[in-house]
Amino acid sequence: MLPRETIATADIPDGETLTLVSHGRDFIIMLGRDELMGTRMQFSEEQLAVLTLAELDARAPRILIGGYGMGFTYRAALAGLPEKGTVTVAEVVPEILEWAEGPLAHLTGDSLQDRRGNVVICDVAALIDDANDGTSAKYDAILLDVDNGPDGIVRDANYRIYSKTGLGKARDALKPGGILAVWSAAPDHRFTMRLKESGFDVEVREVRARPNNKGPRHTIWFARKTRA
Repeated sequence: MLPRETIATADIPDGETLTLVSHGRDFIIMLGRDELMGTRMQFSEEQLAVLTLAELDARAPRILIGGYGMGFTYRAALAGLPEKGTVTVAEVVPEILEWAEGPLAHLTGDSLQDRRGNVVICDVAALIDDANDGTSAKYDAILLDVDNGPDGIVRDANYRIYSKTGLGKARDALKPGGILAVWSAAPDHRFTMRLKESGFDVEVREVRARPNNKGPRHTIWFARKTRA
């Protein structure tokens, strides 16, 4: 059995420690003993972007992603983005970008230099607030992959994102017909109901972690802001 080798660590603001490890040719980001993400099971995180873009009819969509991680969702969004679209990523751990440009550079490629993309070191909630107070324009889609799901919080500050108040702010930061897409390692019926109570039309999809219908089943909520 191949051993896991620790490459680097980083502290989450007001949270625990992330550890980047290698396992043969694969890389994994750990939170304590739990795997947050890894190169063997990236498909569902890519589908978070792929499936959301497929639902949008905007010619130049403005996309916000909460959480860079290993960049799976970000790169998938860039790959499917129309030429005049833009993608902004909010990431709270600066070292994540150091890893993206260092030991994970073979994954990153030139995506961080793509003129359509921008990675900001901040809480995604702050960018949602900006869209609500007029500091920035509203979004066609907000994609959240900052935790292991609404019931798998990485840092306490993220609880507000999934609350009725937080979901209401996300709804108001969207253009009419916009989509809030949320990734989770597991289903959560209470969160589905909370989305509906927050004024969204909700579709829940199950997506495998790996292509060809392999790996664990992950959940993605697609919550559309009604146009009325």
